[in-house]
Amino acid sequence: MNEKYKRIICFLLFTIIAFFFSSCSMTKPEIAFGFIKLVLFQGNPDPVQHFSFFIIPEDDDGIENLRELYLYHDREQLRWSIPHDEWVTLSFEGKNWIGTRSIAVTEGDLPTGVFRAVLINKGGESSEREFIYDGNVHYEFPELGISDGFYTINSQWPSNRFICYDRSGNYYTTVELTSKSGNLADLRFASQVRSIALWAEDEANFCSALTNAVNIN
Repeated sequence: MNEKYKRIICFLLFTIIAFFFSSCSMTKPEIAFGFIKLVLFQGNPDPVQHFSFFIIPEDDDGIENLRELYLYHDREQLRWSIPHDEWVTLSFEGKNWIGTRSIAVTEGDLPTGVFRAVLINKGGESSEREFIYDGNVHYEFPELGISDGFYTINSQWPSNRFICYDRSGNYYTTVELTSKSGNLADLRFASQVRSIALWAEDEANFCSALTNAVNIN
């Protein structure tokens, strides 16, 4: 083969290989931080348990290069797959979070102890990190009552807030509470707010509770 053509072929092969490696990240993703939090939703007759699970992922090619996120509880032989198109993506203080608020089991309570998260990028590289959830629910499920323009709250939880929704049932804003009873008019809700729910939280034990929404108009 002509030497000139050999050099051209070698150059083309080198270019193709360089392009392949530059377009396909070979860097492992990392799980920089994360948390598991128990959220109780109002049910009948008992509250329904869900885990809220979020991580801070790190990948040289950004979040768009991530493909799969899994959560395992090896002792109970449980696995939850969180598909990329179902991730909840949040930004807080310059950090991007991905995760879900919908980790649940079909029967019984959610397990405690050691959980294992596995993060995989589009190049097939993966990393994992263990999380421990040993929180316990210390308080009865809270209650919210609305009558004649007044609200009453029955809650022993350390922190209580109103979650406000608009006419379509979409989240609108959060209102901090200083009293467990009072006149709704004193809270000065925006005109868009049509219903409210009570969000009670025990941050020390990574637990929260959310009541059903109640109309205020």
